[in-house]
Amino acid sequence: MRADGFVRELSLLDCTMIVAGSMIGSGIFIVSADISRLVGAPGWLLAAWAVTGLLTVAAALSYGELASMMPEAGGQYVYLREAYSPLWGFLYGWALFLVIQTGTVAAVAVAFARFLGVLVPWISPERWIVPPIHLSSGYAVSLSSQQLVGILSILLLTWTHTRGIRLGKLIQNSMTAIKTLSLLAVIVLGLFVGRNAEAIAANFRDFWGTARASTAVSSDFSFIPAVSAAGGALGLFVAFCVAQVGSLFSSDAWNNVGFAAGEVKNPRRTVPLAMAAGTALVTLLYFLANLSYVVVLPIGAIQAAPDDRVGTAFLGVLFGTRGATIMAAAIVISTFGCNNGLILAGARVYYAMARDRLFFRPVGKLNARHVPAVGLWWQGIWASLLILPRTRLGAGESGVERYGNLYGNLLDYVVFAVLIFYALTLVGLFVLRRRRPDAPRPYRAFGYPVVPALYLVAAAAILSVLLAYRSQTTWPGLLIVLSGVPVYLLWRRGRG
Repeated sequence: MRADGFVRELSLLDCTMIVAGSMIGSGIFIVSADISRLVGAPGWLLAAWAVTGLLTVAAALSYGELASMMPEAGGQYVYLREAYSPLWGFLYGWALFLVIQTGTVAAVAVAFARFLGVLVPWISPERWIVPPIHLSSGYAVSLSSQQLVGILSILLLTWTHTRGIRLGKLIQNSMTAIKTLSLLAVIVLGLFVGRNAEAIAANFRDFWGTARASTAVSSDFSFIPAVSAAGGALGLFVAFCVAQVGSLFSSDAWNNVGFAAGEVKNPRRTVPLAMAAGTALVTLLYFLANLSYVVVLPIGAIQAAPDDRVGTAFLGVLFGTRGATIMAAAIVISTFGCNNGLILAGARVYYAMARDRLFFRPVGKLNARHVPAVGLWWQGIWASLLILPRTRLGAGESGVERYGNLYGNLLDYVVFAVLIFYALTLVGLFVLRRRRPDAPRPYRAFGYPVVPALYLVAAAAILSVLLAYRSQTTWPGLLIVLSGVPVYLLWRRGRG
């Protein structure tokens, strides 16, 4: 046990399982539908996932140097604090607690409950425990059986993590192994068992063609014209950048292992290796899974998958009506394991903030089992509360009011901010190379300075396109982050 109370329990295998398990949720089975509608052709669908994978691995290889320099609980919060100032670390931690981590936990929990409802019909978004209470023309609160199961899954996982890191890593390793094998099964079934000659002929006949149906990308600014992937190089570039939102979000959370660096054996070596190995593994699995979709389903079927459930449509071709049940079971396991990793890691950031007296003081304490239990419960309760608010979508064709989830809007808003924080952290790598040239660096960023610079160029391109074509979901994200500035000043004043 360390002097600060943490127990170094996590091995290289455990850390790699945290990276891979936190990345693999339900996105790989869903977002390819929207990506394919944007880019219009199977070649560009695969290219979108390949670019996402390269960006993710490049970032992980660069983050590894920071992790080896600062193997402390808090990860990215610590990197930003040391590269710039406590304010920048706090803004990241504030957004993480407010929406990024907790909103993701809420979204994954509801996805878990939604697909569990395929297996257990009682779990339904319309089986009300507390019917919707309308707060305004745009918002309501409710509690359905689906919401309840999502909340219970969060609280159950939160409780298990208060029992110590050993139980948490056991769940993580088991769930990650199962869902990795599930993805491998999808790949083997698609590439070697369910190959569809008609789909292959249709998709590969015009592999890169953008004359296929593609969704137009409209700007929120009237002076910027709408474009589409079929409209030439500019349209393809814009559509490709917008499409990265879905694939990048599905590949996110790889950095979470750095949050728990205080509990890692030999963290200066283990954390960088786990980031590189975990991201490389998931990148390969994601690309091959999409290749499987392409050899089983025509691109039109991928674009038109009901409720965007490409994975279900894929298994439906192979197993008929049983495909939906098989995919539901796979996603239930995948989302449960994903949330296990997210819940484990997130509380370590709030712990580090509290130790710096930039968060509520009780959050900076460990319980008798050497884990930040108070931070875990604060995170779990806030994530659970985010499940209750609903957005009112108006009446559907049946005349019945439809409802969305507020956390879904919030996550749309912060995707832009998350990418900014990734870019700022990589700029911090350059800053610390100059400011602390003699600091111990057991691992030095692969391909420095070219690899991190290429990531920054790609991130700048995506951010610029999102600013121009998705402004309604970019500026609110910046406001959420900037709302932390007055909070930070209050905390600093309290310290004085």
